[in-house]
Amino acid sequence: MSVDLPANYDPNKFDRPSVTVDVVIFSLIEDKLKVLLIKRQAAPFADMWAIPGSFVKINESLAEAAVRALADETGVEDVYTEQLYTFGTPDRDPRTRVITIAYFALVPHDAIHPQAGRDTHETGWFSISQLPPLAFDHAEIVDYAYTRLRYKLEYTSVGFQLLPDVFTLTELQTAYEIILGEKLDKRNFRRKILSAEILEETGEKQKEGEGRPAMLYRYREDAVAEVKTRRLFP
Repeated sequence: MSVDLPANYDPNKFDRPSVTVDVVIFSLIEDKLKVLLIKRQAAPFADMWAIPGSFVKINESLAEAAVRALADETGVEDVYTEQLYTFGTPDRDPRTRVITIAYFALVPHDAIHPQAGRDTHETGWFSISQLPPLAFDHAEIVDYAYTRLRYKLEYTSVGFQLLPDVFTLTELQTAYEIILGEKLDKRNFRRKILSAEILEETGEKQKEGEGRPAMLYRYREDAVAEVKTRRLFP
């Protein structure tokens, strides 16, 4: 649809802040919730760790920019991403006025193989409880993303994005406990998660410790997203 502009309209009369996207990538690794960081090559904050991000090009959507930033800076592609929040403190970037739209991504650890991009020295996984000093306001962004993740775990099936395609109930409960930072009652958890009708048996089993083999499950693609996870708590 074409829109007519006033004859005297001058776009140069308006300031043009830059827009970026930043992506917080979570994964469960060695029974810890970890974040994928990149080490910056260029100023500002050269040699500091940061979350992957990029300036938005004039001809791409925000979602497209987020996907490109991940691919360019980490080599990560085809992961679940969700828009998180907009951060726009005037002095958040010393270069110029920059507004960033933050996303978070959830990936099973064995599903991706991150590698340094053209603007980064290296990538690394860091425990959410042991992050290094971060560039810009990225510590605030990561903290917000972690809070949102824990909140969403209470009422959606988002936690399944951190698991492989098939998993045991023990692995699922462990994932919830790691993210929430608290132990859950095993019997109550299993009763609630099964009654939610969001899982289906695969017909296969996996050996767990000294006990009998455990049933392998998968998330039902047609399941309702609202899980009401808080009901899993005793």
